[in-house]
Amino acid sequence: MSNASAAVREDGPAPVFAALGDPTRLSLLKRLSDGQAQSIARLSAETSLTRQAITKHLHVLENAGLVSSLRVGRESRFAYRPEPIAEARSYLEAVSAQWDDALSRLRALVEG
Repeated sequence: MSNASAAVREDGPAPVFAALGDPTRLSLLKRLSDGQAQSIARLSAETSLTRQAITKHLHVLENAGLVSSLRVGRESRFAYRPEPIAEARSYLEAVSAQWDDALSRLRALVEG
């Protein structure tokens, strides 16, 4: 596992949201979410993208903590890490609660 994927995210959920903002990366995560670590060759076999393009996208996902890599012989295998998604979800729930509170206060002020 790389140091980037094992590190605790100090910059919050922003890298996760940025990584999820690309359809190719979303597709890669979906394919990795079955729990099986997969090689770049296997991930690129079912797409029109080159191995280099897949590698670039996987590194973005790895830097966001969404995948981890493991060296097996001459190839790297990538596996999905669900924890950053759970953290991003918690962040969105907290923001949603703040907005609900703000709207409740506004409603009380307007109707009060």
